[in-house]
Amino acid sequence: MFRTIFGKISPILVVKEAKAFHPVSEDERRLIELCGGSAGEALKAMESGPEGLSPAESERRLDVYGRNEISEAQRPGFWTDIVRRCRSPLVVQLLLIAAISGAIGELKSAVIVSGMVVLSVGLSYALDRRSSRAVEALGKRVQSHTVVVREGREADIPIAEVVPGDLVVLHAGSVIPADLRLLTAKDFFVSQSVLTGESMPVEKNAEPCANLGRAAHELTNACFQGGNVLSGAARGVVINTGARTTFGSIAERLSQTREATSFDRGVRSFTWLMIRFMVVMVLVVFLIVGLTKGNWIEALLFALSIAVGLTPEMLPMIVTVNLAKGALTMSRKKVIVKQLSAIQNFGAIDILCTDKTGTLTQDHVVLERHVDIIGHESDNVLRYAWLNSHYQTGLRNLIDRAVLEYIQFNVERNCRRVDELPFDFQRRRMSVVVDYEGDHVLICKGAVEEIYSCCDRYQVDEEIYPLINMIRDDLYEEVEGLNEDGYRVLGIAYREFPREKTTFTVADECDLILLGYIAFFDPPKDSTAQALAQLRESGVRVKILTGDNALVTRKICRDVGMEVTRAVTGDELARLDSREFAQAIREANILARLSPAQKEMVIQGLRQAGHVVGYMGDGINDAPSLRAADVGISVDTAVDVAKEAADIVLLEKSLLVLEDGIKEGRKVFANIIKYIRMGASSNFGNMFSVVGASYLLPFLPMQPVQILLNNLLYDFSQTGIPTDNVDEELIARPLKWDIGNIKWFMIFIGPISSIFDYATFGVMWFVFHCNAFLVAAADGAAQGHYERLFQTGWFVESLLTQTLIVHIIRTRRIPFLRSRASLPMTVTTLAVMALGAWLPYSRLARVFGFVPLPAGYWGWIAGFLLAYGIITHTVKTWFLKRFGGE
Repeated sequence: MFRTIFGKISPILVVKEAKAFHPVSEDERRLIELCGGSAGEALKAMESGPEGLSPAESERRLDVYGRNEISEAQRPGFWTDIVRRCRSPLVVQLLLIAAISGAIGELKSAVIVSGMVVLSVGLSYALDRRSSRAVEALGKRVQSHTVVVREGREADIPIAEVVPGDLVVLHAGSVIPADLRLLTAKDFFVSQSVLTGESMPVEKNAEPCANLGRAAHELTNACFQGGNVLSGAARGVVINTGARTTFGSIAERLSQTREATSFDRGVRSFTWLMIRFMVVMVLVVFLIVGLTKGNWIEALLFALSIAVGLTPEMLPMIVTVNLAKGALTMSRKKVIVKQLSAIQNFGAIDILCTDKTGTLTQDHVVLERHVDIIGHESDNVLRYAWLNSHYQTGLRNLIDRAVLEYIQFNVERNCRRVDELPFDFQRRRMSVVVDYEGDHVLICKGAVEEIYSCCDRYQVDEEIYPLINMIRDDLYEEVEGLNEDGYRVLGIAYREFPREKTTFTVADECDLILLGYIAFFDPPKDSTAQALAQLRESGVRVKILTGDNALVTRKICRDVGMEVTRAVTGDELARLDSREFAQAIREANILARLSPAQKEMVIQGLRQAGHVVGYMGDGINDAPSLRAADVGISVDTAVDVAKEAADIVLLEKSLLVLEDGIKEGRKVFANIIKYIRMGASSNFGNMFSVVGASYLLPFLPMQPVQILLNNLLYDFSQTGIPTDNVDEELIARPLKWDIGNIKWFMIFIGPISSIFDYATFGVMWFVFHCNAFLVAAADGAAQGHYERLFQTGWFVESLLTQTLIVHIIRTRRIPFLRSRASLPMTVTTLAVMALGAWLPYSRLARVFGFVPLPAGYWGWIAGFLLAYGIITHTVKTWFLKRFGGE
């Protein structure tokens, strides 16, 4: 839900808006007041209690307060949306032309241009809404949940169903679902960067806040929607939901759209390039026609018609339909797109950063060894590891689940949890304190190096000995050997305290007794080698970013056939300067022992080097990296904060699924580029034809209404592009926006159409005697016939060649023989060509100023179409070899 907002509103703007002065709302004032009192007073004020709400009461409050969503406030109504679309420079230009045409009495032109506006805006609106609903429906399949207390029982519900008065249970990895007042908290740290811009964790507690004059986000006993839990556990009562939250009020005040992707900027630059090109052309044609023909009104109409012909008004529709179709197709391949704009970058990914667990491996960790310090199997090590995993209240990871699945101890009667020191990525360990066998026992589990640093003794059987360097060396050697065999190793240590001590801190994790270690194995997936090979063939380099050690990662990479180019650790990266850092992350494909901040730095460094980076993660520590990447990718089994930060969510954690999604993203990009290349080259070629014909001929080469009709029919023929097939070689490599390549394509391909336009002029002038116009000066009817015959001939030739040529441009291969368009595209093309050929002989001919064409004309046109296709294919093939491109 929150990513929907982040996608539409720049996080930087949210922070600026949060820091700006705004009057305190009633909802915010109420939260501040409740933070000044006790937890019990807050519960009473919200008409709730320790047992939470009943299902009936929660339903009633949901009806009263509405769903806990913000995104709905950002969706414009029908007329607002239509007006916004009509503000597009392309649409404004068409509306202006329609108005001018109507004002000077050219109703047919006004109607045709208006029809083009309806076609462009109407299709764009309808398909955009349809795709938005489809994406929302897909998003519900991966929506985040939260745990609330209902009638004394914990229940997992969608965040959208949280209501004021709900008791929310929070732990590491939880997304904070609403603005709430904490009731209990233990070592509770949250991230509020979406509100404050500060990346450092903020500690929260449940004590009444003494200083209520501070800003709301500075309250020490309040948490706010949009944040997430980094460590610890807490419970809180919901005060405000939806648009009444602090984040919701900020979102409503901001009208800024989502940050533009490189593709968005590229399309915008192309649009303005065409508009500038059109303005110059209109002025030139207006002056040429006005000066040579002497009729300035006619010159204005002709120039405006040329402006319409040069306008890529179908571009918004083509982009929308392509993205919508891509999202639906990707969903059938187990790839859920949360942000349509992410599809554009998805196909451009050339570096994929990912962890190894669940990606290279089966994501099924198995406990293999539980031994003491000298390597003997130890029940004490297993029991203490089990107690640690069983009594922790934070997020249970694969390691904890493996321990709990290995064995079941019946300790409920003689053991209870006293306290807990949650895991964090600085300490790389976590502890629970249990009342066990007459003492309060602190049991610590974590990375071997971190556990060892907290110990001063070790235990074998029932004997305890002081730790010496020789023991440390032997232990590290044994652990290193296990790592090289692909095992993940964690140390287990403990310390006993008297029962009188009931409160514990991180400072108590000292003077521990090293009990032994546990070793786990996560076997590689059978499909990983195939997926890595396919990604490599697709031009995507895979880099492993992991918090695990390099030895384990190297072993897994060898097992799946991934060649290790270089491996670096977080400690090594920390000692490098900026130049060395850039070189290291460029060369290495294993980056181990990374902190969350270092993962983010690696991704940012790769992006600064010009790469399009995808990051795949599912853990608490992955959220910053998911946001830093061009495309954040998570899985539906990920922690909530990871799913919220992602642009793409996979229904299966597999590189094969990911590779399918990347290919589909490239197909979307390739089809959009087809239209852009077609429009650019066609418009550039038309420039030479229109300018030359306007100057050389004693009459207009085509009537304004004919130009508009030509453009309308051509636009309709292009509506099949989003459904078109894409050749495998077009999506074999990452596709990136390259306006320079499009310009060169336009320069080389565009003028070819002018060759056949001038050939048509020659045939109509000399073969079919339209030059008789010059000797029939006294016969106005005869002059009119020759003028209309010429115009009809060029209309048909222009429409047929322009419509057919997209089949040449759409593929690198020989068209029709080795690459065929989709059925919808073929049907629209044939339908428009048939309609264009039929019009001169129809009852509509007189309406649009057409006359029947002589039979011999079709032989010439057939030859022109064949020659045009061969020459264009030849030049296109040379261009792609010389300049590259999609």
